[in-house]
Amino acid sequence: MLAFASPALAGAETEVKIVLPAGPDRLDPCETPRSVIGRIIKQNVVETLVELNYSDATLMPRLAESWKQDSPTEWTFKLRPGVKFHDGAPFDAAAVIYSMERTIDPALTCITRTKFFDGVDIKATAVDPLTVTFTTAEPSPILPTLLAQMAISSPNTPKGVYTNEPIGTGPYHFVQWVQGQDVVIERNDDYWGEQPAITKATYVWRSESSVVAAMVATNEADLAFSIAPQDATDPAMDKVYPNSDSAMFRLSVDVPPLNDIRVRKAINLAIDRRAFLGSILSDQATEATQQVGPNVFGWNDSLTPWKYDPDEAMRLLAEAKADGVPVDTEMRLIGRPAMFANSNEFVQAVGEMLRAVGLNVNMETLEMSQWLEVANKPFDPARKPNIFLTMHDNNGGDAAFTVYFKYHSNGRQSELHNPELDALIENAATLSGDERKKAYNEVFRMIYEDTVSDVPLFHMVNYMRIGPRIDFTPTIANAVELQLAKLQLKSS
Repeated sequence: MLAFASPALAGAETEVKIVLPAGPDRLDPCETPRSVIGRIIKQNVVETLVELNYSDATLMPRLAESWKQDSPTEWTFKLRPGVKFHDGAPFDAAAVIYSMERTIDPALTCITRTKFFDGVDIKATAVDPLTVTFTTAEPSPILPTLLAQMAISSPNTPKGVYTNEPIGTGPYHFVQWVQGQDVVIERNDDYWGEQPAITKATYVWRSESSVVAAMVATNEADLAFSIAPQDATDPAMDKVYPNSDSAMFRLSVDVPPLNDIRVRKAINLAIDRRAFLGSILSDQATEATQQVGPNVFGWNDSLTPWKYDPDEAMRLLAEAKADGVPVDTEMRLIGRPAMFANSNEFVQAVGEMLRAVGLNVNMETLEMSQWLEVANKPFDPARKPNIFLTMHDNNGGDAAFTVYFKYHSNGRQSELHNPELDALIENAATLSGDERKKAYNEVFRMIYEDTVSDVPLFHMVNYMRIGPRIDFTPTIANAVELQLAKLQLKSS
């Protein structure tokens, strides 16, 4: 469906084709923290008030020119003048308030709300047409960083329903997308900022790494994400970069036999993580000890990776079985196509390791929509015990963007309901400096030592294949976004 008329292009040499590992299920601005969506539209079609510098977690002006903290619970933002949305609506305080209300509306279960704003009682009010004040019920020392995650969309975007036609203020405007087909965006000639060199981008998706690598090698595409290590064979084109993704298995802690901590420990002990490094996974990935990496404020550096000890795993299972725990119950080992390069092979190998210690696991591969049904609440009360492969990116740089979403009783992807842990999470969010770090250190210690609610696996890296026309060096930001304005075209 066409959303805007296509302007005349300067020529095919200024157009690019980008290959993603999986296609989007929607293109709503409030879903930009999901990489499959953010890599297409974040800071391209829709922009944020504040832009995060992912390399050092500093903040830069974007749609807001400046901001200041008036009190522990109040921040005021000055907006950029003269900006319009692609549909002609003015960018002003009313539009910011509308986007905030749409984002936090419980009628729309978007990830910006559930990952970043759940547990935050926030209200936006207009001081004047270009000034907005955000007020929170409790102190929110990282509010500007939170707002770096919220895309601002046109006030003509409907509330309460998802849209697949994003309307923003960015250097590109949405042209077309039909589910299952390519996404097309084109340069916005009325953009408030500097005009990018690329005039049009077409996004396609392929799950087979070898196919994707060949597309760039033969100039059928210009850039591709998530090349598997075995296909990253050309140093001139293949660039490895750290991303903010951590892989883990989430365990159904309420469902027998996973409601017994000995079984959860046995699963951790049964997986030989080091065997995957340099084989199925890149040798530059690292073993995870928690659901965030060292780049995140609140990471607990005292936690250590699980050792590989299948004998101990079998001992724990035998002990649990002797106490009446139904350790022979079939468990679902759930993966998703192209979650990361070689993810299917990884899950298959893990399945063999778990069977080797006596666990009864059945591997299932779910498509995106099915996988999301398992990932998010409400959980099926009659579900089988799940060993559920998931990836979590904390590109915002603070543990708050992980622990509520993943571990608080009200978190969208949390299977826990521990009042003591909830209180720790809620208190940590109000603190700053060393007190904040210490509080989050204790949160992660409780999760990984006392509860053992999941199976930390790896802090991941990606390989990006970049064609000969493009001058670009990937960074950690590309885990969730790819700003076309940062891609330079080489002169022929």
